[in-house]
Amino acid sequence: MELIRGIHNIKPKHQGCVLTIGNFDGVHLGHLSVLAQVKQRSAELSLPSLVMTFDPQPVEVLLPHLAPARLIRWREKYQLLSAQAIDRLLCIRFNQKVSQLSATDFVSELLVKKLGVKHIVVGDDFRFGCKRSGDFALLQTLGKSFGFTVEDTQSCQIAGQRVSSTAIRQAIADNDFGLAQQLLGRPYSVWGTVIHGQKKGRTIGFPTANILLNRKVSPVQGVFVVTVKVDGRSYQAVANVGYRPTVSGKQNQLEVHLFDYQGDLYQKRIEVVFCKKLRDEKKFESFQALKHQIELDAQAAKQFFVV
Repeated sequence: MELIRGIHNIKPKHQGCVLTIGNFDGVHLGHLSVLAQVKQRSAELSLPSLVMTFDPQPVEVLLPHLAPARLIRWREKYQLLSAQAIDRLLCIRFNQKVSQLSATDFVSELLVKKLGVKHIVVGDDFRFGCKRSGDFALLQTLGKSFGFTVEDTQSCQIAGQRVSSTAIRQAIADNDFGLAQQLLGRPYSVWGTVIHGQKKGRTIGFPTANILLNRKVSPVQGVFVVTVKVDGRSYQAVANVGYRPTVSGKQNQLEVHLFDYQGDLYQKRIEVVFCKKLRDEKKFESFQALKHQIELDAQAAKQFFVV
């Protein structure tokens, strides 16, 4: 999959495509259904398939106080989309200038002049342009003027529920990681590279692998039963996601204690798979009280894997 970073990197060779547009946060089963339609039309029309997405996501710029937690980071999004055999991924930096494009200019200047789009696959609730003024009907009208066709996507449902990033966030918030897995098509997990921490955990017998969560909002917060994938193997573990108030932490961080791992994890890229939430994060009166609670959390996590 070819990655095109920014409008300025769109070249004449990129003219002509079958396009879909969206945030693709989570790259869940609903997204995979859309991508399947795009690839089918791409094959029928003998044109490259192209996914257009934005970073930051539009709501993070326009209404940052309402921006939802991201299910995945950019790197995971790229990897998941690449695995779907899409030909091109166009990532546009969303800023105030882009947000001011009228719906018609968005189509004529970007989709038509820059990309030479021939067919677009989007949901019938798709909105675009300044103040979300463009809708599916306008896109169809513009398609007739500029010579491209438009089709909508069928809503993907599982067990009577529409698959969406919002539904997945709600499942995670409800501690229903089984439902989240159903909607995602894979277990909910967080990837990251292990960094050096304060090393206080090892002083009480609970060394942790630490990952910085470079997200404005995290979909998970608290103490969890998890498994950790390292170098192709899976380990049972307990994890804390938060600011570590007992030790005056400043950054949102994921700390994972693996039960049976021997070796050095620093600079390794690991995947933390969430199984169950045990409790909310809290500030303890002393480091000793924190140690006692971690012991209880570890026992509860081990018991989860026994049952």
